[in-house]
Amino acid sequence: MIFGEFQTAEAEGTVLAHSVRLADASFGKGHRLDRIDLERLVAAGIDRVIAARIEAGDLLEDEAAEQLAQAVAPDHLTFSAAATGRVNVHSAVDGLFAANREAVNRLNGVDPAITLACLDDHVSVRAGDMVATFKIIPLAVAATKVAEGIEILRRMVVFEVKPFQPHAVSLVATQLPSLKAGVMDKTTRILSQRLQSSGSVLQREERVAHQASAVADAICRAVEVPDQLPKLVIVFGASAVIDADDVIPAAIRLAGGEVIQVGMPVDPGNLLVLGKLGEVHIMGAPGCARSPKENGFDWVLNRILAGERPSSRDISGMGVGGLLMEIQSRPRPRDIAAKPAAQISVAIVLLAAGKASRMGDGGSHKLLAEFDGVPLIRKSALTAIESGASATVAVTGHRRDDIERALGDLAVERVYNPDYASGMASSLVAGVGTQVAQGADGVLVMLADMPGVTGDDLKTLIAAFRKANGQAIVRAVSGGKRGNPVILPRSVFSAVMRLEGDVGARHIIETSGLAVIDVDIGEAAHLDVDTPEAVVAAGGVLKG
Repeated sequence: MIFGEFQTAEAEGTVLAHSVRLADASFGKGHRLDRIDLERLVAAGIDRVIAARIEAGDLLEDEAAEQLAQAVAPDHLTFSAAATGRVNVHSAVDGLFAANREAVNRLNGVDPAITLACLDDHVSVRAGDMVATFKIIPLAVAATKVAEGIEILRRMVVFEVKPFQPHAVSLVATQLPSLKAGVMDKTTRILSQRLQSSGSVLQREERVAHQASAVADAICRAVEVPDQLPKLVIVFGASAVIDADDVIPAAIRLAGGEVIQVGMPVDPGNLLVLGKLGEVHIMGAPGCARSPKENGFDWVLNRILAGERPSSRDISGMGVGGLLMEIQSRPRPRDIAAKPAAQISVAIVLLAAGKASRMGDGGSHKLLAEFDGVPLIRKSALTAIESGASATVAVTGHRRDDIERALGDLAVERVYNPDYASGMASSLVAGVGTQVAQGADGVLVMLADMPGVTGDDLKTLIAAFRKANGQAIVRAVSGGKRGNPVILPRSVFSAVMRLEGDVGARHIIETSGLAVIDVDIGEAAHLDVDTPEAVVAAGGVLKG
């Protein structure tokens, strides 16, 4: 390839390095100039162009990128069409991305013109996530170099996505007087949420004394009971493991199993235990796994759910990158494949679990107040349904039975948040963690106490989200002042699942690095009814 500045009259067959705009047309970068093109350029007074003359044995950038991508085994992957020398690779499934660092480095060492960038090794991905990109730097590259790269890609597994395999999970939890039952209940709930992305189910739970013999018996019962899916046993100890002969590793051996590893170089997550009984993995969860925040437990759990058999060497090799304790991680926007707008799905999470404490002790529940003869919770659910969203999930908590009775036979999925008293974060986690929400491209978070929001308002928000290809945060505002509802894209779901306490998604919105699209829906964006006076002022009648 000969790159440089050419006289326009002599540039037939060259490929433009930069776009050229005419009064009535334009030629883009990568356009191959023909005789008619040259005549138009000369007529427009353009006597020189920066371009490349392709020589024998060269491949144009798109063809080179396409050939490299085609050398990758397509299992569980999708590939974009080549454009500007780039092919993007996306996961077709929920699973674990695995990369061979040596092979990636070898490919990138073939020629500076050929590049492959991918996610880090053993990263959990969702269907549609971008996992790798091939990029040819110049306009053309020697075919011999491309062939050398193709040979590497065919000879070695450079990267792949291992789909998560649903497992039947048994939870064994040990008890001590110092461990509150509420903590154990929360542990069960968070574990269930962790398993959702893989399609796994928490099949059973058994609580036993914090003694090796009791834990060993429970492990044996869990392994012996019939299950349709592959088994996994997870043990949460009431006290941390501090020795290879402590209760959980001792119980694994007492049950007839093998202890693979006690401890790991990931913080939080140091106190993990991994063992096996026959073909069934036994995980002793560190205390940090009681929190939804990412920790070393997730790293090992995801490998098992993806069909891997982690060894002691694998776990010992997790130290680089294993310092998670002080990292304020935030999601990063990823270039996902563009979809037709109609295919970008939005699920609505309707938050209706709060205690309504500002209504006064023993007072009426604001969500049971009637507007035009309809309880507010039902009115809000009808508004959600009217939006045409893919699904609506109502998160209930305080006065659950009354709220669900008001919803009646509406096509709304109900999810109960037993931890509703802890604040909004637990309700967001409960709603976004549902299967229908996790399967959507975005979640519209809707407060159930906003009677002014209409179905058309929600349709406008959803339309803006779809116009942004599902890659932006969309927020309702009034007069430039932020309000509700808000649509969160899939790329921030993991951050939502780590929320705790009485906080909403504001911090995620402000620190995500994603574009925020404000949509003015008028005063409805600010009108909530937290007090009896506000209910009446908004046209409601106190009931219940």
